[in-house]
Amino acid sequence: MEPLLFGTTSAGKLRELRRLIAPLGITCRSLADEPRAVAVEETGATFAENAALKASAQATACGSWVLAEDSGLCVAALGDAPGVRSARFAGEPADDAANNALLLQRLAGSGDRRAHYACHAALARPDGQIIATSRGECHGMIATTPSGAGGFGYDPLFIVAEYHCTFGTLPPAVKDLISHRARAIRAILGDLVRHLSRPPDGRR
Repeated sequence: MEPLLFGTTSAGKLRELRRLIAPLGITCRSLADEPRAVAVEETGATFAENAALKASAQATACGSWVLAEDSGLCVAALGDAPGVRSARFAGEPADDAANNALLLQRLAGSGDRRAHYACHAALARPDGQIIATSRGECHGMIATTPSGAGGFGYDPLFIVAEYHCTFGTLPPAVKDLISHRARAIRAILGDLVRHLSRPPDGRR
């Protein structure tokens, strides 16, 4: 298999992605391990646009196959905010605790706490061309107080309806089955195998 570069520096996302593609036997690394990685401004208006921007730019800069994703939390009562600004909801530098505190503040007194996580993934070949995309969602609601130390981002506040608890309290194995990122990555696994499989003679 051709090696794969994950278009992220997030340790939490990297752990999840590695668990999800482990059965494929693909060698993977993150942008933190790639000196040629570039800073990509997430100027897209949607998760799909940002995922494609990141995948294409990093593939071109690094000359590698790149799988990038963009994801975030969409809260109904906030008009689907924070959305693409989920990581920077409370401003820069990004801080999970500050983001969670601001979310609770914005929802104080609201009777509508419906929310969903969304993830869009994009696979780019070494010349930067996007050759596959996928998406996944996980629906739930926002708790009134954080619960659990697992996961990252808004996980301590995101209640999964099927389990009546937050992502922050779910074991990683369960989250890998139902999360938005897991659904998006599973949907693109076939493309990873098809495009990264190296012929016996090494030629493509």
